[in-house]
Amino acid sequence: MFDKNQLQKELEFQFALSGGPGGQHVNKTETKVIITWDLEASGLFNEAQKQRIKTKLEKRINSEGQLKLSVAKSRSQLQNKKLAVSMLENLLSKALQKPKKRIKTKPSRSSKLKRLQKKKQHSDKKQLRKKPKL
Repeated sequence: MFDKNQLQKELEFQFALSGGPGGQHVNKTETKVIITWDLEASGLFNEAQKQRIKTKLEKRINSEGQLKLSVAKSRSQLQNKKLAVSMLENLLSKALQKPKKRIKTKPSRSSKLKRLQKKKQHSDKKQLRKKPKL
C-alpha cells in the first residue's frame, strides 16, 4: 500500500484545548489533536493515486489541497495523536482500494422456471378467491 513511516513525516500536528469530561484539567491542557496533511506536496503517492484520493475524500480536503483531521476523544494528547494517525491511515487505505468490477450474469433456466411457477400459484390463489358464477 504505502509507507506509514513516510506518511507520518509529512504530517503537521497542532494541539488545542478540547471540551468534554476532565474537570479543571481540560481547561489547562491541550489534548485535542489536529492533523494537517498536504496531498499535493506529498511524495508518497503517484498522480493516479493522488487523483483517486482527491475524488474519494473530496469533502475532507480543503481548497488548498490539505486534508485536516481533528480528534478529541481521549483525555490524553498522546492517545489522540495515535488515534488521529490511525484514522488518517484507514481513510487513505480505503480511498486507494479499487472496487471490484461487476460481472454481468443472466438468470439461470431453473430460476426462470421457479419464478413462473410462483406466478402461476399466485394467480391460482387469486382465482379461487373470486365469487362463483351462478
